[in-house]
Amino acid sequence: MARNEEKAQSMLNRFITLKAEEKKKPKERRPFLASECRDLAEADKWRQQIMREIGRKVAEIQNEGLGEHRLRDLNDEINKLIREKSHWERRIVELGGPNYAKHAPKMTDLEGNIVDVPNPSGRGPGYRYFGAAKKLPGVRELFEKPPELRKRRTRYDIYKRIDASYYGYRDDEDGVLERVEGPAEEKMRAEALEEWRRVEEVRREAKKAVKSGEVVSVVKEVLFEGMEEEVEEEEKRKREKLEKEEMEREGRREFVAHVPLPDDKEIERMVLEKKKIELLSKYVSDGLLEEQTEAKAMLNIQRSSSGDEDHLGRGRDSVYGVRERQPREQRKSERVDVVSDSEQRATKPESFRVGVKTKDIAKFFTTLLDSSNKAAERLKCVAN
Repeated sequence: MARNEEKAQSMLNRFITLKAEEKKKPKERRPFLASECRDLAEADKWRQQIMREIGRKVAEIQNEGLGEHRLRDLNDEINKLIREKSHWERRIVELGGPNYAKHAPKMTDLEGNIVDVPNPSGRGPGYRYFGAAKKLPGVRELFEKPPELRKRRTRYDIYKRIDASYYGYRDDEDGVLERVEGPAEEKMRAEALEEWRRVEEVRREAKKAVKSGEVVSVVKEVLFEGMEEEVEEEEKRKREKLEKEEMEREGRREFVAHVPLPDDKEIERMVLEKKKIELLSKYVSDGLLEEQTEAKAMLNIQRSSSGDEDHLGRGRDSVYGVRERQPREQRKSERVDVVSDSEQRATKPESFRVGVKTKDIAKFFTTLLDSSNKAAERLKCVAN
């Protein structure tokens, strides 16, 4: 007996198959646009067909061994069929059929929780992940909730809830302290009252003894103990009152300085003299001054030496009012005398010609002091 494949290839079987296909209606294809369908039953049939395709692909995408690329392609095809299904559902509603979208299942995460976000991936409205596609790299993070950031409280938020009870100002309102402190307060009050009564009894007995003339030293101390304290307190209060009145009187009186204070001109003069002394101490030393004095004594130059000493010592002595500034005519005459003396000294031996250098130094310092005086007068005029 021939096999089934051989039977199917026989002429009679092929003829019968061809006749059967001719009798069948042409295979219908799903319209590309849902708006082209005008029959409610046809629209419902095409929706059911899409649902079967979605179910078949969802079952296939559960296999994690398909690979990342195949899983992503299947997930894209499923989402495309879901969008097409939504178009047919809207068309069914337009044709007067039931609203299937109202009872559609919600999108869930790996744990089965419903995800309210319509499109967590940003790939269009309603994009979903199915089966093993939820575990793909970059997809798992979409379903994970971000960790809740704990906001650090500011100082204002901390102190906003702090009231009087935080500082213990309302401890007496609940009555707990009153119940705890009540017995202790009554006990202390009773002890103080008992002590006061005992002291009063002793004083009463002591006063009776004083009247009768029988005073004992101990009783006398007890009798006048409180009185002495009262007298001391009274004297202390009187002293404090007197001190307070004296301080008020001193505060009302004006403060008078017993030391004469210098005026502005005197202060300016003292500052100017101080600057002169600093200038002299900077360029003239004590040794140089002594050498100059010895040289002038050897050369017997009375005018020049007196003039030099006057100029060199004016900065030191004028502070105390010993010397005053010489007139300009007198200084000119001294300079003429210095020149004449230098001409006379030219005939003297070489050992005595050291005075010429000393006089030049004195002349330099004289000019320097004059310029400093003029500058001080100008500053004074500008200040006035």
